Amino acid sequence: MISQAEDALQRLESNKRASNGHAVKENRALTEQTQTAPRNKNREANQAAVELLIESYPNTFSLDEPKPLKIGIQDDLVSDEKVSRGKIKRALATYVRNPRYLSSMVAGVQRVDLTGADAGEVTADDEKHAKAKLDEYKARRKERINQQRKEQRNNERDERISNKLEALVAKTNRR
Repeated sequence: MISQAEDALQRLESNKRASNGHAVKENRALTEQTQTAPRNKNREANQAAVELLIESYPNTFSLDEPKPLKIGIQDDLVSDEKVSRGKIKRALATYVRNPRYLSSMVAGVQRVDLTGADAGEVTADDEKHAKAKLDEYKARRKERINQQRKEQRNNERDERISNKLEALVAKTNRR
């Protein structure tokens, strides 16, 4: 009986590794850790650059209530020389990809310049483009959440199986 339980445990472990199980998960976790560190560093730098723009131009930039920006505002920011070109590029890229900003892109809404004054209108094409980007963002987010749930279910299942096998081995060892 003990040998049967041990054989079952070995088969389970080998099946888990063979079918993209534990070994692949370990490699994936290691890869994600090495990729996540620079990604988090970049994310922090991007957020810091956005905060710098918000502090420097409070009438133009807001994370709570973003307004569509004037076309060519990057050139205005560079010529204003309050913020370096690299930080401007990083901050604008992060700011305009924000779902709230994309949602603010509605045809007919006024764009703003560095002082917060009106500087043109959002066109129907601009709105269409922003909606497409927002839909892409939502799809990626949904996929990421589904993947996380799937991994969590798999981990919970593996944990239950391991616990049952350990209990079975312990039970048979007592006999």
